[in-house]
Amino acid sequence: MLQRLTARMNTLLIFQTSVPVSGYGVPLCVFVVLTCYLPVIPVVCTVRCQKFLISRVGEDWIFLILLGLVMALVSWVMDFCIAICLQAQKWMYGGLDSNVLLQYLAWVTYPVVLITFSAGFTQILAPQAVGSGIPEMKTILRGVVLKEYLTFKTFVAKVIGLTCALGSGMPLGKEGPFVHVASLCAALLSKFMSLFGGIYEVNILFVCEIACGVCVAGVLFSIEVTSTFFAVRNYWRGFFAATFSAFIFRVLAVWNRDEETITALFKTRFRLDFPFDLQELPAFAVIGIASGFGGALFVYLNRLIVQFMRKQKAINKFLMKKRLLYPALVTLLISTLTFPPGFGQFMAGKLTQSETLVTLLDNRTWAKQGIAEEFDYIGHSEAWKHPQVNVFVTLVLFIVMKFWMSALATTMPVPCGAFMPVFVIGAAFGRLVGESMAAWFPDGIHTDGTIYPIVPGGYAVVGAAALSGAVTHTVSTAVIVFELTGQISHILPVMIAVILANAVAQSLQPSLYDSIIRIKKLPYLPELGWGHHEKYNIRVEDIMVRDVRYITLNCCYRDLHNVLLTGNLKTLALVESAESMILLGSIERAQLQSLLSQQLGRPRRLEYIRERAAAEKKRLLVLSNTDNEDGNQRASHEVRFQVSHTVVTKCCCDQETEQMICLKSLNAAKAHFHSLVCVLQIAEWEEMQLDEQVNFNNCKIDPAPFQLVERTSLHKTHTIFSLLGLDHAYVTSIGRLIGVVSLKEVQVLLQVILVYIWSILYHVQVYSLPSSHHYGCLVLLSLSIVFPFVLCPPPSLSISAASKTTEKPLLYVNRPGSGERIVAKCSATCLSLTFRRFCSAFHQQTKKKTTKADKAQPLAVCLSITRRHC
Repeated sequence: MLQRLTARMNTLLIFQTSVPVSGYGVPLCVFVVLTCYLPVIPVVCTVRCQKFLISRVGEDWIFLILLGLVMALVSWVMDFCIAICLQAQKWMYGGLDSNVLLQYLAWVTYPVVLITFSAGFTQILAPQAVGSGIPEMKTILRGVVLKEYLTFKTFVAKVIGLTCALGSGMPLGKEGPFVHVASLCAALLSKFMSLFGGIYEVNILFVCEIACGVCVAGVLFSIEVTSTFFAVRNYWRGFFAATFSAFIFRVLAVWNRDEETITALFKTRFRLDFPFDLQELPAFAVIGIASGFGGALFVYLNRLIVQFMRKQKAINKFLMKKRLLYPALVTLLISTLTFPPGFGQFMAGKLTQSETLVTLLDNRTWAKQGIAEEFDYIGHSEAWKHPQVNVFVTLVLFIVMKFWMSALATTMPVPCGAFMPVFVIGAAFGRLVGESMAAWFPDGIHTDGTIYPIVPGGYAVVGAAALSGAVTHTVSTAVIVFELTGQISHILPVMIAVILANAVAQSLQPSLYDSIIRIKKLPYLPELGWGHHEKYNIRVEDIMVRDVRYITLNCCYRDLHNVLLTGNLKTLALVESAESMILLGSIERAQLQSLLSQQLGRPRRLEYIRERAAAEKKRLLVLSNTDNEDGNQRASHEVRFQVSHTVVTKCCCDQETEQMICLKSLNAAKAHFHSLVCVLQIAEWEEMQLDEQVNFNNCKIDPAPFQLVERTSLHKTHTIFSLLGLDHAYVTSIGRLIGVVSLKEVQVLLQVILVYIWSILYHVQVYSLPSSHHYGCLVLLSLSIVFPFVLCPPPSLSISAASKTTEKPLLYVNRPGSGERIVAKCSATCLSLTFRRFCSAFHQQTKKKTTKADKAQPLAVCLSITRRHC
């Protein structure tokens, strides 16, 4: 642009100097100015407006506005296409009402085709789009780079595959995958727009961007399910983008005449003056506790299905070849069971998820005195009425069937979530409790004589929030329920139920997303449970790896070569010397490989070969000159003879043939000899190069790698790893390198503490002890699993009495499947068997002998059994 302006200025000056001012000079200058600058004015104005807008508003706010707009458009288009697909299925089913067989074929074939297309399209274009996407986003936000998860191909596969999957009518959800879609939009916007390029390379703002995919309450939900620690300064940005996205989405719904005005998605009409009685709170608490067990069972059932498919090698091998067969069979099974004229008539099979949720949130009672009544109005609620069974049977069948169907459907290799199916199941369970309460107390349970009928829809709201919160381990589902229904009258029952459900579910199972992370073995650090004081007793020195791979400052290239061959570590520690072990920094593996390739690479090798060739040529030239001088001297003393011409010619021909054969053989042997000599010389040269000292001047060294002291607690280590997204940290003592702790060690230890801490009960047998020990008793503990949620048996734990030779009782840990026994001694004055001692003994033992079966066995839990001195 500056060059164009300069050229136009030069033209203007030429015209001013060449044309006289008198007469036509001034009009001509004006004409020249207009012709030169008019095309440039719009461009200059655009650039200045852009700079002014960025300086006044801020580029991050513009980015969030565009992100919210794009997500609103994507969400509205997807909902529009999903509604068309569901209407097409109903149109096909209703148009064939004269033939039940054709109705069945239409009802079953339509979802099978859509699910098969979704699975095939996703598998071909981007397999990373399969599933919810939240587990992968949790891993990415922690700092781990997952390939192809934030690309344009994944975005296309996710949107189209999710639309087809939801349009099939299967019990699948949209909310979880939409978090991944929002993340994809944010990544693509920052990549393809030069204005915002590189703004969000730091992923601390990523949570704000992924919160745009759902409603305003989804900000809280996205933060809860994706991040352990959240920067509060980004809170306002998340709400800003989510509010703008929700506003555009609702405006588009009004513009498309789906709604008359901007209102709640599932509008309810609960009684506001007296929504519930105080005596109903125990019923709401029961809903929360039952939902906690139900959420844990759902997560366990989902994981059990996946593990069963993986463990059956024959089935797994067959399905790997026929990838589309499994989703087709699952869809066929679910569609057959929900066929309305068949078994689906007993579980409201003809209703979609949205229609089911609308009917479950109805504030009118469906039954009185346990008998199904006629509904007051004609609508979707008729689907719950059956002439042979009452509403209670229908709701029970719906809950049971949808429970395992949803757990099975979410294992299909298609883009899908589980939030909405679980939300609907929870609403049905709450509705069941509400209908039961309404049947038991037809006039309400108010004690002053005033009749306030029980509202079953309120119980459905409480059940939906409780079960979805139990499955996802979030409390923000309560806020989501308030926003979806548009009422806040049941805030206290909802909060009570959600908190109780979370307390029960978290004590039994991980969340659904953490369970998927464990199944996929993603490098994610699980949360550290609250209320366990043992995490303060475990130190870094108990779990660190003492055999550290390192390089010294005065090492040679041979040492680099050996270190690179013996391991595949991404970074290596740089110490001053092997004696002092003073940590100077860390070097990436790529840098070391670059140093080694520069020392032994092709350029230096060719240079050495050229030098050797030049030296050999010079030597041969000197030898040839010497041979010529000797030949001339011999020629002067020779005697000449004459012989017959014919005979000479014949002898010469024979001699020439023999000489040619000899020369060829000699040349071949010479070439082979030279090649051998060349290889030997290169090998000798490489050995010489490997013995040279490494020059680290041209190498990028991290002078301040993250370090921990050996007395750092597990709690602090977990916090540091989570906040900084560390993969490993060096353990030092007064600057000396003594070990390294990586994400793997922390994960293993957290598995010890968190997985078994609540899911194992203990069978106690009391044995008497000598009175001199003041312990009262010593207990023989054998770890026995009483819950079905833990699949692998832990080692058994036992404590022996003090023997005559020692006053220290011994802790025996018997590993299952082997006769090995790990022994840890406890103090004679206090029987405090801490995690620290057990983990240290267990780590040292498993380090010596480890088989595949032992690796598959989960580590034992060693509870801190404290019996203080009397």
